[in-house]
Amino acid sequence: MRTAGLAALTLATLLGAAACGGSSTAGAPNTTSAAPKKPCTVDDVQVSGAFGSKPTITIPDTCTPPTQQLSKDLTPGTGAAVKAGDAVATYYDLETWSNKQEVDSSWAHQPFQPFTVQPVGQAQVIQGWNDGLVGLKQGGRRLLIIPPDKGYGPAGNGPVGPNETLVFVVDAVTVTPAG
Repeated sequence: MRTAGLAALTLATLLGAAACGGSSTAGAPNTTSAAPKKPCTVDDVQVSGAFGSKPTITIPDTCTPPTQQLSKDLTPGTGAAVKAGDAVATYYDLETWSNKQEVDSSWAHQPFQPFTVQPVGQAQVIQGWNDGLVGLKQGGRRLLIIPPDKGYGPAGNGPVGPNETLVFVVDAVTVTPAG
C-alpha cells in the first residue's frame, strides 16, 4: 500500500512489541480438550461504523481464518460499480487476523486523502484487492477477508507477518471508468 505508512507502522509495531511482556506456556501440559474450531465465515467478522468514517473491526476467536477470499458489502453503494481496468479511490482499514491489530488505515495517514487503485485487476496492490474491489459500487463499503496466498504470502510485508490472513474494510469513494 503506502510505503511510508507501512514503514512507520513497522517501527511502531516493533517498539510496541519490545515494550510488552509475555509469559510462555511452552511445555505446560494441555489440561483442556476442545473440539477443533471451524473456519470462519464472512458473517463471523463484525464491523461497525458508517461509510466514510473509520470502522471498528471485531475478529472472532471462536473459529479459524478462512482459506478462501471472502467479501461482503456492508453498505451497498449507489454509484458506478468497479470493473477491471477502472480506477477507484478508496478509504481502508486493515487488521491482521492472528493478533487482531490494526496495521494500516487511510484514516491514520496525514494528509487524509483517498488511496487510488488503478487499473483494478492489474494494480500494484495485493491480488486480494485486485480481485476483491471488482463489483464494489461508488459510495459502498466492503469487508474483504484475504488469505495469505492473495495477500503478502510467506514473506509478509512490514508489520504484516508471514502467512497472515488480512481483514480489510474498504470504502469506494469514487469510481472512474477506464478509457
